[in-house]
Amino acid sequence: MTQAYDYLAEWFEFLNDDCDYPKWSQYFIDGLRRRRAGHKGFELGCGSGAFSRALQRAGYDMTGGDISDAMLSKAVTLAREEGLSIPFVKADAACLKTTERYDFILCANDCINYLPPQKLLSSFRAIAKCLKKGGIFWFDVSSEYKLRQKVANNMFGDDRDNVTYLEFNSLKEDRVETDVTLFVREGELFRRFDERHVRYIHGEEAVTAALLAAGFRVEAEGHLGEQKDNSDRLNFICEKVSS
Repeated sequence: MTQAYDYLAEWFEFLNDDCDYPKWSQYFIDGLRRRRAGHKGFELGCGSGAFSRALQRAGYDMTGGDISDAMLSKAVTLAREEGLSIPFVKADAACLKTTERYDFILCANDCINYLPPQKLLSSFRAIAKCLKKGGIFWFDVSSEYKLRQKVANNMFGDDRDNVTYLEFNSLKEDRVETDVTLFVREGELFRRFDERHVRYIHGEEAVTAALLAAGFRVEAEGHLGEQKDNSDRLNFICEKVSS
């Protein structure tokens, strides 16, 4: 069993083509403009860089960071294919360090779910240090409703011409453990790859308390701005209030 995204990185955006990256990206772009965020942004947990590319095309000066070498490699490739110059760097959401401060840090699509609850406060404090005063930290988590009611103890699959994706989810007390299997076409045969993902369940109250303690002003909403109740995602839009 390999680490999360060692093999899935190559297929991640392809298999997530139903999540409507253009609409999702525009949600962030519109929100940043409404809040008059500056132009210099960092995408934490950038994966293969879909949001970094979209924001760069919209005129923002983006840097992407991820802990997965495979994801960073894919991000570089996809950005180059689009003719975009975006630096992608190794970055750990649990202990982020940057050489400069940013106007906003975006952290989308479950990255914070990979942090255990005891690391939330230290993570948020480290992120705050990487922001200018008044800077925006915008992230989402897969909601407790989604992980407990939809994902837990279920399996999901996606069968394409060149790749088949299977995931098997087990609910533990504070997390969902996911075993992912990929079958990737190589000529006339398929090669199997396996990896494990662990996503922690974070309730809104606990996340908000950690953000407040880290020096943020907090507002929350559901996925793409919908109501929070029974939303698959909770968005936390946070302003750094301390220097």
